[in-house]
Amino acid sequence: MKLNQGLQRNLSPEEQKRQEKTRKLVYNFVNITMWASVIIIGILIAIAPAEVPEGAPEYVHPKAYYTLMFTESILGVICMNLPSKVEKNLKIRIPSGMLIPFEIFLYCAIFLGETRSFYYNVPHWDTFLHFFSAGMLGTLAFSIISILNDSEHVPFNLSPGFIALFAFCFAVTCGALWEIYEFTFDGILGLNMQKFMTEDGVPFVGRAALQDTMKDIIVDVCGAGLVSLFGYFSMRKYTTKWVDNLQLRREEPEDPERKEIVQKSESAGKEKISEPELTIRSSEKEAQEFLTDFPKAEDRPDIPKQR
Repeated sequence: MKLNQGLQRNLSPEEQKRQEKTRKLVYNFVNITMWASVIIIGILIAIAPAEVPEGAPEYVHPKAYYTLMFTESILGVICMNLPSKVEKNLKIRIPSGMLIPFEIFLYCAIFLGETRSFYYNVPHWDTFLHFFSAGMLGTLAFSIISILNDSEHVPFNLSPGFIALFAFCFAVTCGALWEIYEFTFDGILGLNMQKFMTEDGVPFVGRAALQDTMKDIIVDVCGAGLVSLFGYFSMRKYTTKWVDNLQLRREEPEDPERKEIVQKSESAGKEKISEPELTIRSSEKEAQEFLTDFPKAEDRPDIPKQR
């Protein structure tokens, strides 16, 4: 089964403009916030003492305190601009329904979570973000398998169960790779991404030191499982509109014949041709060229030769 076999809901021009405007507003807000965090935290690192002297006020922190914030803010700036690079280099269109939640997630995870210390001050903030990210990755997996399966050279159909299993494994694997990343950079840079110690630097002991990592993995499994099950039953009932509207799609190369029809219409000062009418005109032009090349019925390749 291919996910794009269903009918995709065509958005009206007004809806497309509204989504694009919302996407730009969210992107600009989050991007400005990330850059402001990088600049401010960089200044704080420069002026912060290597070690806090005795009797210093509570708001005075050492350089190491700001290292994680600075690292995460730099990572956030890179991730914010990653989708545009993917669209440009891989010729893939990412819908606003995927980009807006992704940008909101970065804002909640990096700016609110690390810079504003929501991970320490807001209960279950980390749990909520892991569940949300697992759901996003599970949804992304449906798009990935659809793109990989969209091949004319290797035609085969995948069962809904296999697609759902792939989405689940993909999301959980990404969650595991993230925990490996946190563990690695905690050791290299002396950070506390895995929350194995308190905000004051007091390390946890025994099972408490593993609690955050294991909780994150369990929440990833729950979020990925929920989205995979929802996708599975949706495909069984052939109601995949929610997947189609959130699906990454390859940009089709522009048809020169369709472009010629549009240009002639615009030069003649006529109204813009609708997409269905454009398709009909392109088909009529192809039919006329076919009849020109094969004026006689016996010369046409689609008609069997009579013996």
